[in-house]
Amino acid sequence: MKTYKLVIFDFDGTLADSFPWFLKTINAVALRYHFKQIDPEQIDNLRALSGRELMAHLGIPWWKLPFVANAMRRSMKQQVGAIKPFAGVDKLLYDLHGAGIEIAIVTSNSQENVQAVLTPETLSLVSTLSCGAAMYGKQARFRQVLQKHGCSPADALSVGDEIRDAEASTASGIDFLGVAWGFTKPEALQKYTSKMICTNFDELLAVAKGASHGGN
Repeated sequence: MKTYKLVIFDFDGTLADSFPWFLKTINAVALRYHFKQIDPEQIDNLRALSGRELMAHLGIPWWKLPFVANAMRRSMKQQVGAIKPFAGVDKLLYDLHGAGIEIAIVTSNSQENVQAVLTPETLSLVSTLSCGAAMYGKQARFRQVLQKHGCSPADALSVGDEIRDAEASTASGIDFLGVAWGFTKPEALQKYTSKMICTNFDELLAVAKGASHGGN
């Protein structure tokens, strides 16, 4: 097993516990931009969908997606105090940094929101913060991050909670590690990676450092 030189994190649902906030906010945005609201009884089923499938279910056309994303970011900015990092994020990043592994964050969220949720001490451990990516624009961001770090795709690990994270990672030639605590149900996310879905930060750290955690 190899130790990765670079770990690229998603933010929402991976480092930040923003899913409860998302559920409270998305229906208000739906009223403004005229798409289907989420029925609380359907949440479990929706967590098995890809981003494209969720958009189709809610009736969000592609041209409207940037407006919806911007509205969600603005709402988060106003309510950012309600969003916290998952417990143990600071220790995880400290341990990765201490092991000589470089850290990047690639997210569709705004830099302002990320900086408001993570502490300055935690952010000081992050070498690259790439924010404002389009919903399906992470592949290009991954390429930029790899180039900045002088890292080959084979030496990088992408960590996320959504199917689109897995797809962008695979298309970039980067190993993908899914987490069980985010938006997508673990069994749905598992289909997109050969690595076992992580259920806690200790497992994540072990994979990054080259210890076995099932899969390849």
